[in-house]
Amino acid sequence: MEKRILGLDPGLATVGFGAIACNKYTKKYIDFGVIQTSAKEEIGQRLCTIYEDLHTLIDTIKPHLVATEKLFFYKMGNTIFVAQARGVLMLVLAQRKLPLIEFTPAQIKLALTGYGNAQKYDVQQAVARELNLQTIPKPDDAADALAVALAAWFQR
Repeated sequence: MEKRILGLDPGLATVGFGAIACNKYTKKYIDFGVIQTSAKEEIGQRLCTIYEDLHTLIDTIKPHLVATEKLFFYKMGNTIFVAQARGVLMLVLAQRKLPLIEFTPAQIKLALTGYGNAQKYDVQQAVARELNLQTIPKPDDAADALAVALAAWFQR
């Protein structure tokens, strides 16, 4: 039976998404990209954009499971905005009754490269290799979201 996993890389300016379809033995990418908000808009409107676009994305992808990276930042200023966007993501998932699994950055790196301190480029190469893509997915937020989805599949 095919299972669809939606990976999300939360952010206020950019929410990366990556969706894969998999069964017990194989996996393939369905779609990847970003939900973007404009810095010219007030924060409430930006959060509404994420809310609405994520509902549309879920309607399109029809995931069985959603995976995301746990909130982990060094700069406090960015953390607050990402936490607000992440709250919107969690609200939408709860409304849609979708199961959520979370991974630390080290868990994602370990799952894809075998090394928890791998460099971003190494993870991106692993994403391309695992999904038989000719190039590394762009932008980086989308590649990160695919990495999260793959980590969820590897955990099965």
